[in-house]
Amino acid sequence: MLSVVIPLHNEAGNIAPLVAEIRAALTAIPHEIVLVNDGSSDGTLAECQSLTDVRTFTHRKACGQSAATQTGVRAAKGPWCVTLDGDGQNDPADIPLLWEKAMAFESDGKRVMVMGERTKRQDNAARKIFSRFGNRLREAMLKDGVRDTGCSLKVFKREDFLALPFFDHIHRYIPAMMRREGVMTFAFPVSHRPRTRGVSKYGFWDRLWVSLADILGAYWLLQRRKLPEII
Repeated sequence: MLSVVIPLHNEAGNIAPLVAEIRAALTAIPHEIVLVNDGSSDGTLAECQSLTDVRTFTHRKACGQSAATQTGVRAAKGPWCVTLDGDGQNDPADIPLLWEKAMAFESDGKRVMVMGERTKRQDNAARKIFSRFGNRLREAMLKDGVRDTGCSLKVFKREDFLALPFFDHIHRYIPAMMRREGVMTFAFPVSHRPRTRGVSKYGFWDRLWVSLADILGAYWLLQRRKLPEII
């Protein structure tokens, strides 16, 4: 089974259409859908509860995307998880491709995470510029080999994710942390859609200062990890 984990914060109006798209895209793949309502103040919880054949978990207070993702992965019943944003900008039609790639790598005996790389971002100019700067700085310091770590569309083994050192905002450093634990990472082109409902939860300046601190913390973690070679 593939567990689809979706962190949500004030995404009322986006959830039902997204769940319908996921179901249509994964008709050939046994799956479950896990929704995590991260302390929303709008109708997100009510919309989640109105849906059938989904599992919903709620944080009493908003704890952030990373914490919501961890809650969903912990609750997942499948050995594999796929994450995507709740705003509808990730296209569920891309999930089968990433799943197929993950299964092919696993059949070769590899521990892998397969992720999306957005080819044409549907964001405003300021967000694109900030992301380009952040990605280049992160790659220069962490050497994670990823051009677009901000794409939430990722397929990974549940046990591999839960073995990572957890910290707030780890969702932006999952590739680096996976490689830290000996998991190979592969990126493939995926589509990116404009947001049609709701507003972004991230501003420019708050992301800038937090990202700088997070990169330093992630760098420290990478330097302190040694993978033993067992013979």
